[in-house]
Amino acid sequence: MNRLLSFGGSALRTLLILLLAIAIFGPLLNLLLWTVAEAWYFPSKLPLHWGFSYWGRVFRPEAGAMLALSKSILIALLTVSLSTLLAIPAGYALSRRSLPMRSVFLLVFLLPQAFPAIAVHLNMARIFYSLGLNGTITGVVLVHTLQGLVFSVWISSAAFAAIAADQVEAARNLGASPLAAFFRITLPQASPGIIASAIFVFLISMDEFSGSFFVGSPNIVTLPLQLYSAAMEGNYQIASITALILLLPSILFMFIVERFLRADVLARVGS
Repeated sequence: MNRLLSFGGSALRTLLILLLAIAIFGPLLNLLLWTVAEAWYFPSKLPLHWGFSYWGRVFRPEAGAMLALSKSILIALLTVSLSTLLAIPAGYALSRRSLPMRSVFLLVFLLPQAFPAIAVHLNMARIFYSLGLNGTITGVVLVHTLQGLVFSVWISSAAFAAIAADQVEAARNLGASPLAAFFRITLPQASPGIIASAIFVFLISMDEFSGSFFVGSPNIVTLPLQLYSAAMEGNYQIASITALILLLPSILFMFIVERFLRADVLARVGS
């Protein structure tokens, strides 16, 4: 009886893992098939003709995909720089539990995520229009920073909170000034968490659509906007290739995040 129950439990776990794998990798497999499909019509289960001609169309200068990719990378790097500059002092201050109204400040950084992104970006577009920021890289960077700031501040705060206070006190006792103790003790130890938060912000900026659409278009065309245009026109091969280009940095950086973001830092996020 015990052996039968054990076999049933193993079979159930195997089935659940298989279903999870299908749910995760099924859409990715369909995406990969579209990237090499020359012709694929219903009700065929597989492409009728295979090839890479659509890859050449995507990478042609007149297609605009590479220009959109370069703009996306530039905007993402600027977003990471601005978010990090704001997150380091904010995260350090919020890591101190004695800070007055600490929970309120943490909630303020979380508020943009509590409302539908389209509603937030639409109203930001109206404000930015009056300020002359619509259709500019500056406006898009500010919108992306708003979206990524919650991750950068919360993860940076957790990274600073994970540092043992006695190390900083030992440095101060040896004559180090508060500024020197911060740059020589606190910041180097918090850098893995800060790097991880910067990667999260980079990926969020690369994938951001609604903010780029409402604030940036038609002057600023990022890769997600290019993907959207291709999909709406029915160019599924081009849309799939563009999506694959967006997917590759996410996969690469997830491995880097897993290496840098320690368990003790994760345990302090939001605390």
